[in-house]
Amino acid sequence: MTTAEDDYALLYGCMGLGGTGDAEAGGAAEIGAAEAAVEAALDAGITVFDHADIYRGGRAEAVFGEVLGRAAGLRERIVLQTKCGIRLPEGARPGHYDLRGARIRRRVEESLTRLRTDVLDVLLLHRPDPLADPADIAEALTSLHREGLVRRFGVSNMSAGQIAELQAHLELPLTVDQLEMSLERRDWLEAGVLVNTTAAAGNGFPLGTMEYCRSNGIRLQAWGALAQGRYTGRQETPEQHRTAALLTDLAAAKGTTPETVLLWWLQRHPARIAPVVGTTSPERIRACKEAAGTNPRLTHEEWYELWISARGCPLP
Repeated sequence: MTTAEDDYALLYGCMGLGGTGDAEAGGAAEIGAAEAAVEAALDAGITVFDHADIYRGGRAEAVFGEVLGRAAGLRERIVLQTKCGIRLPEGARPGHYDLRGARIRRRVEESLTRLRTDVLDVLLLHRPDPLADPADIAEALTSLHREGLVRRFGVSNMSAGQIAELQAHLELPLTVDQLEMSLERRDWLEAGVLVNTTAAAGNGFPLGTMEYCRSNGIRLQAWGALAQGRYTGRQETPEQHRTAALLTDLAAAKGTTPETVLLWWLQRHPARIAPVVGTTSPERIRACKEAAGTNPRLTHEEWYELWISARGCPLP
């Protein structure tokens, strides 16, 4: 069931904020770039901002917190979402996943400090941790909610079975699953049409995840939605070149931008996919504006034309 809380069409992905690995944390240039990106997102009608504790080693959240501190009233106008559960490599210790309850709490407290806010609107568990105890996770999430530190919860990069197992231990509803989805990354879509074909064996996407989320009111968010520019500036394959030309023609015919058409393709799916726009370029963020405020103006036939062009061969 749709509620006012999930009535959004796009998110702004803050992964690129905070500069490069050598940048000064919270430096003037990084804060200025973040302010420009946030302003462009707001101008485009985007009010949901997606973070993770690991983005730029925490600098993305810290720089965003600086932006919030400088803009009176901004926190009340936006939805803040962040993720936890990935531990980056440190010294000789390899990167790994950690969804122990105590670790979740610690990461939330650190994110709240960096973001300069008292509450997270949404917390996502970033990736599945094979050693995680669902009951331990549920206890941590329930406690964070009861204390008013997190309003809602979801997951990222998880299958229907993984979500269902966690939900069985959690009274609070899981409201989001964030997956990589784009016109280039199509396994989530093709899994459903390759059933009973030999090509299904090479797909790998957990069949039933899209249907589970739709049936249980879990909002799908698409990271990588612009396909890293592979259809809007850095084409590498014949399929990408052909599809980029098609996007350009469709955009011209509809009086919009290729970026908008690319996002419309995801939004046209009945699962109510909300794309995450992750570019730090204000110009490119604003190029997505129409996808934030209008219904996707793609016909049934145009949607299929884009899909078949990108896949480079007919449907089975």
